[in-house]
Amino acid sequence: MQDPVMNRTDAATEFRLALSLFSRLPAGSLPVLPPGSLGAAVWCFPLVGALIGLLAGIAGLVAHGLGLGIWGVAIAIIAAEILITGGLHEDGLADVADGLGGRDVASRLAIMRDSRIGSFGSLALFLSLAARLVLLAQIGTGWGAGGLVFAAIAANAGARLALVLPLALLDPARPDGLGASVGRIDGERALSGAVFAFGIGIVCLGWGVLPAALAVVIAGLVAVAVGRDRFGGFTGDLLGAAACLGLVFGLVAIAGHV
Repeated sequence: MQDPVMNRTDAATEFRLALSLFSRLPAGSLPVLPPGSLGAAVWCFPLVGALIGLLAGIAGLVAHGLGLGIWGVAIAIIAAEILITGGLHEDGLADVADGLGGRDVASRLAIMRDSRIGSFGSLALFLSLAARLVLLAQIGTGWGAGGLVFAAIAANAGARLALVLPLALLDPARPDGLGASVGRIDGERALSGAVFAFGIGIVCLGWGVLPAALAVVIAGLVAVAVGRDRFGGFTGDLLGAAACLGLVFGLVAIAGHV
């Protein structure tokens, strides 16, 4: 029997809800939504990711039109992604990396709530951004600036699918916060999101979508393992870290297909 919460929001509202969560793009005024609405919106997570990737890719094309080389184009894409998302996922990655240094679950969760960034978080951010820069430059060298648009769309769509795995397989680590407000994930809606992500990947990558999809699943499962073993469930920060891992792992697979 379908959760009655699923019947209280329409597709457009769910898309705008996901857009407002994952980006700084205007989503309009949202009504007061019942608990669990975000969990009902998982089907459109890859669509929001694809939109972010498209806009970032366009920023790369503008940089290319201004005469910047492929490294400059790659920097423009990353800068646009961060600007559009407000660095949301990068913040989650840094908090999770810092939290891993805690002695027990309670201390790790407390560290993740600290707004200050530590050495582990700084290193994780550096490695993530450096990997994205190098991988985008490698893809751009093979496919050109236009090809980077397709890579950015596919990688960002896959990254938002990666964070669905912790949502589906773990319980919230805290009784409050973003994680606790998500609600139960509807399997059919999660499957719809996977279909959307796969379709976007086929359009952008052809059969290169297969290794990219495997890479995204691996990223999500890594996040699941970390959440289960180190935090006792998922948090908003863990979801952000899963998206960052999905983006990097997806770009690795795409670069290997160039």
